[in-house]
Amino acid sequence: MGFKNKKNQTEEKIEEVSKDEAEKKDNEDDASISVKENKKKDKKKKRNKEKADASEQDSERDTEQSSEEIKDKSRKKNKKRKKKKERKPEEVNIVKELLSLIIYIGIVVLLCFIIINFVGCRSRVEGESMMPTLNNGDNLWVDKLSYTFGDPKRFDVIIFNYNEDTTYVKRIIGLPGETVRIDKDGKIYINEKLLVENYGKEKISANNLGRASQPVLLGKDEYFVLGDNRNNSSDSRWADVGNVQREDIVGKVVLRIYPFKALGFVK
Repeated sequence: MGFKNKKNQTEEKIEEVSKDEAEKKDNEDDASISVKENKKKDKKKKRNKEKADASEQDSERDTEQSSEEIKDKSRKKNKKRKKKKERKPEEVNIVKELLSLIIYIGIVVLLCFIIINFVGCRSRVEGESMMPTLNNGDNLWVDKLSYTFGDPKRFDVIIFNYNEDTTYVKRIIGLPGETVRIDKDGKIYINEKLLVENYGKEKISANNLGRASQPVLLGKDEYFVLGDNRNNSSDSRWADVGNVQREDIVGKVVLRIYPFKALGFVK
């Protein structure tokens, strides 16, 4: 009996030990399972974190790309604006230059009109009726302004309209209201007083007295003119020219501008 009890006790101890070992093993298994689960959880967390980081990086890349696209668009817009700004001033400058050119041309035309019609003009001598004072081909500057504010004077060299297409250059001898006569010796009388002058180099021949062989009475706006080349001039001695009307006088010859060697004032 005593032996059986010892045996039973031994068996019970063995069973208890085996139970403890089993429990220990179970605990170890549970611990290893929990460790594995924790590792899995850690791996999952790591993967999730990596995914989150990757998504963040992707979103950052997308954001960077979108910001770069926006910057590119803004750069393109700025370039377009700059080009427009650059073009606009050029267009404005062209318009300003055209307006300035038009205004300049207008001013020049206006000045030319004023000069030609009121101040002076250029004229060219054709013929020898004013020799030796003027020669064939001389270019003259004619002053119109002086007769705008004053009247022609005796011995002025003038340009006057012979007809619509022709002008003559002659010297004034008789003034309005005077009487002009040339005697058979070629002497000139103004109101029956001998005219002292030295422009006519040659003596007027008897066959060139014309209508001035008798006294010629000048009206209030009429002038009697002669060429300095007295025997070779078509002037007031002849009916086709006659007395020169004040309104037909273009201006006073003041300057010979060509040929250059003879440049100077005309007396």
